Parts: sequence; C-alpha cells; structure tokens
Amino acid sequence: MTAVTVTSRTTRLPVLPLPAVIQGGMGVGVSSWRLAAEVARSGNLGVVSGTALDLVIARRLQDGDHDGSVRRALDAFPVPAVAARVLDRYFRPDGRPDGTPYSPVPRLALRQNQAAQELAVVANFVEVWLAKHGHTGPVGINFLEKVQMATPAAAYGAMLAGVDVILMGAGIPRDIPHLLDELAEHRPVRLPIDVTGADAGTHTVDLDPHALLGPELPTIRRPAFLAIVSAHALAAYLARDAHIRPEGFVVEGPRAGGHNAPPRGRPTFDELGQPVFGPRDAADLAKVAEVGLPFWLAGSYGSPEGIAAARASGAVGVQIGTLFALADESGLTPALRDQLRERLHAGTLEVRTDPLASPTGFPFKVAQLPGTLSDAITIADRPRLCDLGYLRTAFVRDTGSVGYRCPAEPVHLHVRKGGTAADTDGRACLCNSLTANIGLGQTRPDGYSEDALITLGADLDGARRLAVLHPHGWTARQAMDWLLGDLS
Repeated sequence: MTAVTVTSRTTRLPVLPLPAVIQGGMGVGVSSWRLAAEVARSGNLGVVSGTALDLVIARRLQDGDHDGSVRRALDAFPVPAVAARVLDRYFRPDGRPDGTPYSPVPRLALRQNQAAQELAVVANFVEVWLAKHGHTGPVGINFLEKVQMATPAAAYGAMLAGVDVILMGAGIPRDIPHLLDELAEHRPVRLPIDVTGADAGTHTVDLDPHALLGPELPTIRRPAFLAIVSAHALAAYLARDAHIRPEGFVVEGPRAGGHNAPPRGRPTFDELGQPVFGPRDAADLAKVAEVGLPFWLAGSYGSPEGIAAARASGAVGVQIGTLFALADESGLTPALRDQLRERLHAGTLEVRTDPLASPTGFPFKVAQLPGTLSDAITIADRPRLCDLGYLRTAFVRDTGSVGYRCPAEPVHLHVRKGGTAADTDGRACLCNSLTANIGLGQTRPDGYSEDALITLGADLDGARRLAVLHPHGWTARQAMDWLLGDLS
C-alpha cells in the first residue's frame, strides 16, 4: 500500500492511504474494532462503523466489559476525569441481571449537554483506539451524513484517537472538510443541521473542545476525508471548491449494502416491490477520473476480478462489505452469522432492496432471514416505538420551536408532529434492530426483546466462492489473502 500527502487547509497535512481494499464501515458495530484492526494489519484500510458508538460503548460497559477492552481504551483517553465520568455512569462490573433493560443514553438533539458530548467523544475514541492499537496499519471510521447531529463530537473523539480517514455517505457531506480543519486545531465548531421548515444554516450543532475537555489538549492530525457518492456529478461538485473538497471518493453502486441512493427519474418497481435501477444510476467513471482525486469503487467488486476491473477503470481499488460482514471478526452475533453462512452454502441467501424500511427514505438492502425484521410477521409483531432516535429529523413546530420526528415512531405521534401517515408505511426501527444484530438489543420491562435486521450487498458471488474455500467460515485475513493473492 502506498499513501499520498494531500494539500490541506490546516498546518497538519492529512495523509491519504491508497490501499487496494477499503473494508466497509457497516451497520452499528458490525464493522467492529477487531475487524478493522485485522484488515489494517494487512496494510489495507480497516474501518469501524461510527454510527451510534455512544450507545454501543455504554451498553458494552453495562454488560460488564468482560474482556476489559473498553476500560483499556478509557485508560488511554487524554482527559482521565472525563473517561472516569463515563465509566462511573455506565460500567456494571457484574453486567446487567437477566431481563434488565439497558440504561438510556442521551438522545441526539441540536442542543447537547456536557454528558452527551463527553460520551460521544469518549466512545468514538475508544473504538478507534482499539482498532489502531498494536499495529501501524491505517484505520478509518464511517459516518452517515443523515445522522448529522452526532457528527462533531463523534469526529472529534475519533481524531483524538488518531483516526487516519473519515468516510461519510447517505447525503451530501459538503461541510465536513472544514469541520475537520477546525477540529484539528481544537477550535469551536458549528455544523449546519437540516431542519424542516427552517432556512439552510439557521440551526447548528456546536462543539467547543476546550470548553468540553479543558485547556490542555494533545496535538492531533487532521484525517483524510473520503466522500461516499453515487454520481459523478456529485463528485465534480464537491471537488470544485477547496472549502468542501474531500481527499477522495468512494463511488458506490446500487448493489452495495446498506443505504443506496434512490433511482433517478420516475420510480419503477419489480415484482418483489424493489426499486429498479437503470443505466442513469451508474456513475460515469471516466468523468469521476477527470475530477483528479483518488477514488474507490463499491458494490459488486468483492472478488479478485472486481479489484482488477476497478483498477482498469482508473480506481485505486475497491470498498468491500459483505465478505467482511460474514467474517469471524465482524460484530454480528455468532448465531446470526452462522444462519447467514448456512444459507449462503445452501444457495438460499437472498438480499432485497427495500424502498420503505429505512426511516431516511433511502432504499435499504435487507438480507431475508426468518425471525428478523425482514419477515412480515416479525415486523408486524414489533411494538411501534422510537426510543433511540438516531435517524429522527428536526422540524420547526407551529410555535417556532424545534421538534424531532421519525417515520418509524408510532403513527399517531408522527402525524401529531406534522408528518403524514403515508410516511410511516413499511418503516422499520433501524436503530433498535441494528443494535440487536450485534447482541446489544434492548430488553423491555415487559420482556420484549428487539429483533435483528441485517443488511448485506446484493452481490453474493465473492462470498459464495470464499465459502467453498472455507466451508466452516473465514477470518478477515483469509478474506484479504483471497482477494489480494494474485496482487501480492
């Protein structure tokens, strides 16, 4: 792997790694620190998921942190008093008693108190520090632009841990390069937040590193920034102005896992109700190359031939998710991973594009697995509630104050807040289901436990081929050896 020093707007220049493989930043905790560390040890870019890390770390502590990993990272946090407050608030040495709900964490909002920002900064530090510890390989963190209110504190925590690359998709991340410039100097930042009914730029989420953590803060590097895009036009737009220009792009096609950009033009659907993507939904790679920044391809490139094809098109390499989601080190519970692998072996594993499941309104890839929220009966039986709120959006009430709503919340509440009943049709609670994927789902006082909802890429060919070579499962290193065998 090579790296390039990129001209930056700060005195500490980001170094953009140029690996053949970027491991996808999947779900909530699926791209775990263990997975990212193993990929990074190979010299490629290991990536942790940055979504809801405050919740993930708080729940690991409440479960007793049995391997001591969270506490080991907390010991390395540069402001011990802040780490101690997080530990005191959430750590249960013996774990939760069976059937006991997790204690809540502060919900995202425009105005965030000190405890909320401390937890977010510390949690992102912990995950990145663990992923980077013990080797010199590059580590990135993946954020969703749709979860805007979390970004300043999350990015700052990752930077305190020395994150090498920040990646962001599911929106237009025009404000992130400048945010990273300012955070690298420990300056106060104000990130504009989309609020329905308000003019752009009216509302912000603010973070003042010194006010939060104190006057003595360590020197930190500005990480490189990769924008995840689906269209060459967006790449050209972001690259034209130094204020919003990333260091490179991940160009994601409609077969990639997780959220996809909606099809362009009038929507049409196949016999399964999936949105139909056409030629207009494929980025013109020649035009992406003309932008002049490094780029990687994602979606249907998870094989040695996929890497070769990407490089032939001018890309540096590829971003791959599904192979690593099914690897031993991913955060998926062993039971779920085993079920997915069994269906992969049997040729019955199916991934569909659900146009409604995600509260964001973006199409979302869903692995069809009985007993999860991909099943109509299971989703119908779930009590409709919204108690985490990572995907809720802000809106202006009739009174002029700001409220929050989510299409996955109870219908009457959503309508009362100015939403429509139609907006709630088919929505799944991604926040709760994605935490269930990694064994951190909530247990309710009435005994109800949250069900999983798993996302994978639509192209399973590489995973099937790897399963033939490793019928009992594979590690991230075995996946890397297969992907890069000829290149090595």
